[in-house]
Amino acid sequence: MPTRFFGKISSKLRKLPGKVKRLSRSVTASQAQPNDAWALGLLTPPEARLYLSMDARDREHACRVTAALLAAYPDSSPELSAAALLHDSGKSLRPYRVHERVLVGLVPGRAAQQLPFGALYLRGQHPAIGAELLRRTGGRERVAELVERHHAPKGDAEAALLHQFDDLE
Repeated sequence: MPTRFFGKISSKLRKLPGKVKRLSRSVTASQAQPNDAWALGLLTPPEARLYLSMDARDREHACRVTAALLAAYPDSSPELSAAALLHDSGKSLRPYRVHERVLVGLVPGRAAQQLPFGALYLRGQHPAIGAELLRRTGGRERVAELVERHHAPKGDAEAALLHQFDDLE
């Protein structure tokens, strides 16, 4: 048991520099430079509208995740590419303040799922919220499934890839 615990801590610590780098890029929306023209070419019109409703910082992150995924797996399905661009669309319900961005970056997703308020609630529930937004706006069902599963793939190979590349970013 202690070995497993320390293994998880060690894994989290290895990812910390990347998380800090991402956080530093996301302090203000004006710093974000998402490749929207490229991204919109991978989405259906309803998905494109949802993508454009996302904060520029989240769109930039989504573009980096998608580009890395496609570089490693160029034959990925169109639905996986779209899900990579929309995986954080559930966070678009409300903008994060700077201190909230810092907080949600530090609190693990599982802990955030247990907290029923504000930015932490949104952090924990964003996969389900994003999937629901996709379904309500007319996005592809498979894209909604991948968005919903991107933090808990449970045997879905494409969702596992999305989780892996999101976690690397």
